[in-house]
Amino acid sequence: MELRRRRLAVVLAALAFATSLPEASAADAARYITVASTTSTENSGLFDHLLPMFLEKTGIAVRVVALGTGQALDIARRGDADVVFVHDEAAEEKFVAEGFGIARQAVMYNDFLLVGPQSDPARVVGKDITTALQAIKAAQAPFVSRGDRSGTHAAELRLWADAGVDIDASKGPWYRETGAGMGAALNTAAAMDAYAISDRGTWLSFTNRGALTIVVEGDERLFNQYGVLLVNPARHPHVKRADAQAFVDWLVSAQGQAAIAAFRINGRQAFFPDAHKK
Repeated sequence: MELRRRRLAVVLAALAFATSLPEASAADAARYITVASTTSTENSGLFDHLLPMFLEKTGIAVRVVALGTGQALDIARRGDADVVFVHDEAAEEKFVAEGFGIARQAVMYNDFLLVGPQSDPARVVGKDITTALQAIKAAQAPFVSRGDRSGTHAAELRLWADAGVDIDASKGPWYRETGAGMGAALNTAAAMDAYAISDRGTWLSFTNRGALTIVVEGDERLFNQYGVLLVNPARHPHVKRADAQAFVDWLVSAQGQAAIAAFRINGRQAFFPDAHKK
């Protein structure tokens, strides 16, 4: 009987403690926004670096859905995100023009790379990206495409077009579409000793390189701009406008831009803030 009394006392004490917790604690724990973003911001570790700072500053947690840019925009069109943070400026502007987003803002940039096997079967090292892609197509050298409507995939298609290559008409065994993220595409390229277009952030954090190395970089056509957009609450009234806007404002603020500039992968800067470019 005494043992039962003691157990009951412990249970009652625990219940009393739980009910005495301030209501604000539960509210704070539930305060979050959903950000649909590209895989490169997630896979590179950038969000692991940024989001704790934003949480500390505002008390707002961020739940990230990391997909290719096209899929991220599709999620936002359905109203399943509060913010979009991606890297396909043409698609972002279309998203705003269609009424799904509000006021796209530039946040940061880095660049794309052409990576390939050290043996360089298409002899592209030292060439610009246009000449390199023409050489890969002419040699029918293995090439891995994400093929997933991501920002990187969109950039790749633009680069093939700039090179005068109709990639839809040119596809063959040499051209492999993974329909997957950047990490999966690079894993496939490493296994096949193939060429691929990668964003620099993912490449810097990618460890399973095999014989892959950077073969073309620095071409101005490889510029990679990232933008952030608030999902339009007029289209989706459940969007957490105030908290979402707080995230957008923080990213482009002096503190957010400094945090982006401070992020390093193996000692190398992966993204360059440009929210206030002229």
